[in-house]
This record gives sequence, C-alpha cells and structure tokens, in this order.
Amino acid sequence: MVKRTIEKLLQDGVNIIKKREYNNPFLDVQLILSYLLNKDKIYLILNKDEEVEDNIVGKFYEMIEKRNLGYPLQYMINSQEFMGLEFFVQEGVLVPRPDTETLVEKVINYVKNSNLNNENIKILDIGTGSGAIAISLGYYLKNSHVTAIDISDVAIETAKINVGKLNLNNVNIEKIDIFNFNGTEIIDDKYDIVVSNPPYIESDEISYLPTEVSQYEPKLALDGGKDGLEYYRQIVKIFKEIHESNSMLSVEIGYNQKRAVTEIFEKSNIFQKIEWDKDLSGIYRVVSGFL
Repeated sequence: MVKRTIEKLLQDGVNIIKKREYNNPFLDVQLILSYLLNKDKIYLILNKDEEVEDNIVGKFYEMIEKRNLGYPLQYMINSQEFMGLEFFVQEGVLVPRPDTETLVEKVINYVKNSNLNNENIKILDIGTGSGAIAISLGYYLKNSHVTAIDISDVAIETAKINVGKLNLNNVNIEKIDIFNFNGTEIIDDKYDIVVSNPPYIESDEISYLPTEVSQYEPKLALDGGKDGLEYYRQIVKIFKEIHESNSMLSVEIGYNQKRAVTEIFEKSNIFQKIEWDKDLSGIYRVVSGFL
C-alpha cells in the first residue's frame, strides 16, 4: 500500500491540475494541503515524509478535482492576500487581484504627499466587494474614515467580516445601489477621496474570460454594460455631487479602457488634472482625476 505522505499528495495534485490554464499548479496544491493540515508551506517542505490521515487525504483529492474544473482556489480556502493583509473571501464576491493594489497604492501615495496626510480624510469606496480596497486604505491610512458601499448582500456580509478580522473602527460598510438611491445616503456627505474598482467587462465578453472568472465569480462584479463603461459614467456623476473642494477620484480600468475612461473624466468638466498609472505588467490600470 502506497503511503499517503505530504510529498505524495503534492505530486499527485500537481499531476492532476498541471494541464489546466491560468493556474500555478504547485502553489495551488501547496495552498490546498496547507489549508487542510492547518500548516504553512514551510511545514510541508520540512515534513514531506509525514503521513496524512485518511479523512484529510479524501478531502484533498476532492478539492484538487474541484480546482481542476476551474473552481477558484480562494473560495475553497476562504482566503486571499491583498496589500499584505489576509482577506476572507467566499463565493459571491470578486477575488481581490494583485493588479488592484496599484489603485490602493495610488491613493496612499497621494495622501502621504499632500496636505491630507495630517488631516482627517473621508474616503468613499464604491462597489467594495470583499472590502479589500476600503479596508486596506483604512488600515494603512490611520487618519481616514472610510465608507464602503455595495449592492450585493454577500459583499456586505464579506466586507463586514473582514472589518472585524482586522478590528478596524474607521471603516463603515453600507448597502447602497448607486443606480437607484434617493440622494440622501451618500450625497449628503462630502468626500476627499472617492475610489472604485467597478465592473468594467463588456457584457458580451464575459463568456470568453477564464473559467475561474466566467463561471464562478459574480457577474454583478464583472458586467460593466454593453461597452463596459456604464459604472464609470455613474461614478463620475455621483462624484460631482459629493466631492470636497480639493479631492480625488481614482478608478481601476480594463487593459484597453484608458482613452474611454479618460474621455468620461474630461467631459465632466470638473477635473483640473488627470493622471494614469500602470500595474506591474506595464498595463494602464488606474485613472485618477484631481480637483
């Protein structure tokens, strides 16, 4: 009988999922086994000859097969790292991406290099999802008061869990539909910074995305309308009503949306300056407007 050691499970797992696109087989397998054993990756390396209990072996192969079908790893282990913080994620919320850190870093750098660094900052995060953006800003900008809004009940639940995990008292989560609100929930307040990673995929393009995204992640967090720009128009419209005299609007964009989103910003006739930032892959990922 073959011993089911840590090394054996890792080898089997990699062999099962290595032919799939859009994944890192060895890392995925390590994370799954680390999750089941409640150990870190270093433990797996140092204890590769340790035998694994049958009940965990069974769960391991179940999760590997599920991953092989394209089910997001983050939903299985309920975890995703973002901005050096560990976030709870579950089915029904968008998995935080490393690309989005470009947006958070833009806002943090803006604050630290402006007169806002020594003031109480009011930030609004539109479409918060897991709360990754809002919570990261609240965590790293101690003088901020962040309001995070979303229409999804699962997103609201998830974001609140993450606020609790980090024990933050400067991040507030609210359920608001930006396309259908009475104007009192957020417009009665003024914000120094408005930030958003909105849905920006063209409706007809969603089915062509990797299986992990197209079949398992929430379309509500992906679908930006026929041209992918529906949310940007609404966000700029809202920003015009809720901005402070010296403020910033910063949004994540798709790889080919720099010109289109810039035009939406320009047509609003409110921004004195517009800037663009690239992600680590050299793709324009963030558009920011300043008053």
